[in-house]
Amino acid sequence: MYDTLIDLKVLVNRPVSWCVVDCRASLADLDYGRNAYAAGHIPGAVFADLADDLSGPVVAGVTGRHPLPERDALAGTLGRLGIGADTQVVAYDADNGAFAARLWWLLRWLGHGAVAVLDGGLAAWTAAGLTLATGVEQRSPCTLPIRATLTDCASTQDIAADGRRYLLIDARTEARYRGDVEPIDRVAGHIPGAVCLPFEGNLDASGRFLSAADLRARFDRLPTTSRELVCYCGSGVTACHNILAMRHAGLPEAKLYPGSFSEWIADGTRPVARAVSPGPR
Repeated sequence: MYDTLIDLKVLVNRPVSWCVVDCRASLADLDYGRNAYAAGHIPGAVFADLADDLSGPVVAGVTGRHPLPERDALAGTLGRLGIGADTQVVAYDADNGAFAARLWWLLRWLGHGAVAVLDGGLAAWTAAGLTLATGVEQRSPCTLPIRATLTDCASTQDIAADGRRYLLIDARTEARYRGDVEPIDRVAGHIPGAVCLPFEGNLDASGRFLSAADLRARFDRLPTTSRELVCYCGSGVTACHNILAMRHAGLPEAKLYPGSFSEWIADGTRPVARAVSPGPR
């Protein structure tokens, strides 16, 4: 079973029973992922849409931009894609694994451990000169059971009630964390007390994950604390990349704050911090 990352060579020689899922997405273009998949994808892969398949309904003033779907609905969606109780799943996206990590986390949330992210993503596939398929592919529907979750969450209510219990790790860029820029959300800054650990720092120059040892060294630079680690970002997507990196490094799995900053600021009375030292790189 592969449960964190998977190498391109393993994927090329995979059994036909494995389910490969294209998770490409763009926050600036909601149609990008589906169009890019149809134009060219790893042969045999099916497509999962970030907004339609991997998120629940947005409730203005309440949720963030990509709230969690209901577990029953998510299991039904993924079952229709061809993921069953014993299916090995491989998720990929355009390159850095941020959107693929969302599916990885969601499957673990449903109790499905046999899921891994393709290291290097579609860029690794095309760089190796491998061919792409076009159009839309389907697999036979399956029943995906909901088992005991393999991961955990912290809610807005948890953090607002007792923020001292958690060390919040912000996966966004340092510029967004500081509040210098905010290209997506209506408020700039970060949740007070959070440290910044941009998810891109989990990758090397080629877009592949750092070694487990280097990832451990990166997360070891976090402040020493007995508090629970909670990862967040803008909307609960790229934060999953940090959680994946931690698991691949052999570290205890942090919680996810699914609503993340976009849910935190949905209530204008919650505090927001700006322009302080971001933390480890």
